[in-house]
Amino acid sequence: MNSRLRIIVAGMAAQYPVGGVAWDYLPYVIGLTRLGHDVFYHEDTWCWPYHPLQNTMTDDGRYSAQYLNNFFERFAPELATRWHYLHLHETSFGMQRTDFDEIASTADLFINVSGVSMLPETLSPRCVKVFIDTDPGYNQIILRERPTWSENVERWCASVLAHDRFFSYAENIGAPDCGVPTVGLNWRTTRIPVVLDLWAPFATNTSSSAPWSTVMTWNVFKGKVEHAGVEYRGKSVEFHKIIGLPRKIDRVFRLAIGGTKAPLEQLSAHGWRVVDGPTVTLTATDYQDYIVGSRGEISVAKDIYVALRTGWFSGRSACYLAAARPIVIQDTGFTKFIPTGRGAHAFSTKEQAEEALAAVERDYTMQAQAARDLAWTHFHSADVLTKLIDDIYTNSC
Repeated sequence: MNSRLRIIVAGMAAQYPVGGVAWDYLPYVIGLTRLGHDVFYHEDTWCWPYHPLQNTMTDDGRYSAQYLNNFFERFAPELATRWHYLHLHETSFGMQRTDFDEIASTADLFINVSGVSMLPETLSPRCVKVFIDTDPGYNQIILRERPTWSENVERWCASVLAHDRFFSYAENIGAPDCGVPTVGLNWRTTRIPVVLDLWAPFATNTSSSAPWSTVMTWNVFKGKVEHAGVEYRGKSVEFHKIIGLPRKIDRVFRLAIGGTKAPLEQLSAHGWRVVDGPTVTLTATDYQDYIVGSRGEISVAKDIYVALRTGWFSGRSACYLAAARPIVIQDTGFTKFIPTGRGAHAFSTKEQAEEALAAVERDYTMQAQAARDLAWTHFHSADVLTKLIDDIYTNSC
């Protein structure tokens, strides 16, 4: 589709104002703007945001608002006046509420990344509302099972079902080997967009002494996620498959970790250099610096992504690729869609992870260039977002 659209992108960059989250959501705004569309960022989660310096949720929206402002001024100054954060569904930051309401009333597209933002009351009735599932398996199971521990679950489910189009990062959804329930919805697939020139200055070889690293949240679910008698979990159960790697490979391994109940002493005892995730990736620039200071990424995926064979691919891993840092990551079924063996390596066992790390180190320069090439071929925002827009308008009701 070639016409210029008025698009509102909704996300949760203010809800969790730390570096990695910004790179999950705000590239949609930048990438769509560069395609020539009239784009605005909006956030209305109706939730207390996280304050990373205080390490707690807060009823004060000023830190989150300043975080958004700083990101746009640093990485996309042309968008510095085109964002609206509706804190607790009440207080506007960035754009004035009346100005945003006028934008909403004339919008062509509302792209709700992760589906966490409430639909604006003033949204044009002709506006196409798009839900992008970035947490596949979890979202579908919540829609199907409606667990009682999930606060306001009925309101959230109703909000999701009020959308017109449904896209998922589960690129394997609907395949015979994918266990994600479709809950009666017509899912199309998409993937994370990366604005590559924002990473281009860092695409140079790193020191051989730089650590293999990742950024992760240890526990992410507030209650049991069960479907068809099976409980699915986060990364903690998968990480134990590779916890012994630092004792097997003569390299430095660094883990920036957040979340609750992480066994920090156990991880350190196995040779991981453990740092506090929110602290070392506080800003979008800090997050870039952390990745750039790495040899490459070594990471597991959430158990739910692996067990259900979702085909999910991490936005964090895409950023490592964009910075020309090879990745060795757990297979979720994404190898059907993203080639591996050069720049990106998939594993299911500790032994396969060891072999992949050794393969990268045998010819690091080639592997680093291949990583960058994969980013250009598979995650370039211009290509990913052009396809998304085309699919939205060919996915008729």
